Amino acid sequence: MLWDVQTGTQLHTFTFDSPARSVDFSVGDKLAVITTDPFMGLTSAIHVKHISKDPSEQISESVLVLKGPQGRINRAVWGPLNKTIISAGEDAVIRIWDAETGKILKESDKEIGHKKGITSLQKSVDGSHFITGSLDKSAKLWDIRTLTLIKNYTTERPVNAVTMSPLLNHVVLGGGQDASAVTTTDHRAGKFEAKFYDKILTEEIGGVKGHFGPINALAFNPDGKSFASGGEDGYVRLHHFDQDYFNIKI
Repeated sequence: MLWDVQTGTQLHTFTFDSPARSVDFSVGDKLAVITTDPFMGLTSAIHVKHISKDPSEQISESVLVLKGPQGRINRAVWGPLNKTIISAGEDAVIRIWDAETGKILKESDKEIGHKKGITSLQKSVDGSHFITGSLDKSAKLWDIRTLTLIKNYTTERPVNAVTMSPLLNHVVLGGGQDASAVTTTDHRAGKFEAKFYDKILTEEIGGVKGHFGPINALAFNPDGKSFASGGEDGYVRLHHFDQDYFNIKI
């Protein structure tokens, strides 16, 4: 569904033959890229939609539909100048697509890339790089144009969510054990805290606890002074940083 963020008014409904997974708006908000899941014999797909300024002129048809990857596509985002689309999902491969022709331009190297499904992907504020999180218990930082691996962050649990601070050189990883095992242990064994890493040195610098289930969503406030986390415990938590956080040095 397309919503007016100021009034909460529903503007349009896009319908698909399978569940929608993720959405990303292009620079200028004239296009949106939406991923859909495999369902009843249908493969996962990436749909490009034109977004009209006038809601009454909004159409539902896709400008472009991309198919090909095996398994579910968990995330797709726009590349520089809206000329490319970057996708990642269950097959652990990152792909860069031409946003006009639908041709695959680059794929991540399997030797240095993730070994298990990629659960999350987020771009930096300046759009020069992006970070991915994976069930292989790692997160990786990539150049958005060349798909060169820049940094690697390792942890002891599957990573379901990643985000980068817009203010400091910090990355945050969230995750925990599989949901099927949550009821057999307590939150301390599940490792459900959000972990902070130095973006450049890749060292862990701290963590924030609170959830009693795996963390599946993370997002920084644009001012970098707080962040939100969403977990399978049914809570969305808003965390405000005190001054000590901004004085962290390694």
